[in-house]
Amino acid sequence: MQFPSFIAKRIRNNEAGSFSATVSRIGVASIAIGIAVGIIAFAVLLGFKQTIQQKIFLFGAHININAFSQGNTYEEGPMGIPNPVSLALPQIPQVARWQAVAHKSGILKTPQEIKGVVLKGVGKDYDWQTFKSSLREGRLIGHQDSSSVKYGYSSEILISRKIATEMRLKTGDDVIMYSLQNPPRPRKLTICGIYDTQMEEFDNNLIIGDIGLVQRLNGWGKDSVGTYEIYLKDFQDLDMVANRLRTELPPGLYLQKVTSTFPQIFDWLVLLDRNTAVFLTLILFVACFNMISILLVMIMERTPLIGLLKTLGSPNGQIRSVFFRVGLYMVRRGLLIGNATGLLICWLQYQFKLIKLDPVNYYMDTVPIVFDWPIFLMVNIATVVISGLILLIPTLIISKIQPIKALLFKK
Repeated sequence: MQFPSFIAKRIRNNEAGSFSATVSRIGVASIAIGIAVGIIAFAVLLGFKQTIQQKIFLFGAHININAFSQGNTYEEGPMGIPNPVSLALPQIPQVARWQAVAHKSGILKTPQEIKGVVLKGVGKDYDWQTFKSSLREGRLIGHQDSSSVKYGYSSEILISRKIATEMRLKTGDDVIMYSLQNPPRPRKLTICGIYDTQMEEFDNNLIIGDIGLVQRLNGWGKDSVGTYEIYLKDFQDLDMVANRLRTELPPGLYLQKVTSTFPQIFDWLVLLDRNTAVFLTLILFVACFNMISILLVMIMERTPLIGLLKTLGSPNGQIRSVFFRVGLYMVRRGLLIGNATGLLICWLQYQFKLIKLDPVNYYMDTVPIVFDWPIFLMVNIATVVISGLILLIPTLIISKIQPIKALLFKK
């Protein structure tokens, strides 16, 4: 065993009952708290971002391409298939998939209630797998079910729980929708399912139906759609893919990114990132300040030992290495305790949903947790590196200690 490691081990073993033992435990606790808070903060932050993005991308793709229309802002003009955009999409490797949809404004009417809605018509290429996470009652639209298909389109719709509550509707009920056009065209529709995203932007007025119904109401052919919804493999490629697609857009079409469609939500996510960074910086600063203070106390308590080692010929660097190793030992203990505590709290929240939220303000009813192991590893590495650098500061005082005065020093 190396000499600095041997002395550091003896110092740790002889701490029991001393004042430095108490401050040592405080140092370990500060590192543990910092690590636990860091893990919990990143797990919650990533959970918020992932959950909100999943909800947004459920009804708002990364990129939307529409045809210009006049009047009703909820509807689009017809976009023929094929077109330069549909031909360019397969050539872009960053694009994961795309789907064609169309929108139609209307009014739902029951004997007791009326409500303005936007019907989103979807086809067989729609990503129902993602939508299933928000389905609360009933089933999905039966595009292939002959019993629900009339005049070439399905008469089934999905409505939100908010709309169902306001209009006193449930799965299996029939409802009349009047499309906003001249003259209005009523359609009798059947509710096959109820969804709930807990996002007012969608739940307040959006219903899901067959794209064939929208095409029929608008007088379009089967080769006309309203919007291309484009999803990317990596959200970080949003600006690059959008710029490339703009070069392919013919006159009459325009492109809109999801960050422009929901700017307030993405601004909120950026604010969360900043608040988390400030919070973790403060926690790490306090932990490092505690480590400096604790190591200084330990050096002052061991001043006679430092004087003896210098008298026996130990260089300053070797003595500094002794106390540096003592400090790293406290950091290691703090890391173990902090990781165990942080991961345990995250696991309990992930499994049992202990902490609830108000969906009106947070778009979800419980605190979400995401276990991102590379991020957790980076938190640990950053703590070790910063703590190691900080521990070098108090050891510099060792070079100022004179052997004679140190041997005469009394605690």
